[in-house]
Amino acid sequence: MLRKIPANGDPEFFTRERCHIKEVLNDPASPGLSLARCRVAPGVTTELHALAGTAETYLIERGTGVMDDGAQAPLAVGPGDCVTIPPDHPQRIRNTGSEDLVFLVICTPRFEPACYTPLE
Repeated sequence: MLRKIPANGDPEFFTRERCHIKEVLNDPASPGLSLARCRVAPGVTTELHALAGTAETYLIERGTGVMDDGAQAPLAVGPGDCVTIPPDHPQRIRNTGSEDLVFLVICTPRFEPACYTPLE
């Protein structure tokens, strides 16, 4: 059965991760995934963290950055790039450009605050 989930009219909000988040889809009725738009200001590096039991995929929309996990060589990212992050894997992203770094974040299963594990 098709089911429409109305657009989320909530504004973006600033997180302890040092980025702005706009929840696009995060509904208990759709537990398999969530979708958010993330915005990182120029020069900012997000908090090193992991998501317990939750995989993430980033789709870079605009800006440039460097993604790393604290162990492997950093990955340069830009518009159109996708980065996959396994569940429980450390990660952070740094905006290396002069404009906001904006990307979509798909979490599977859906993001819940309890899965966020700070690593700094």
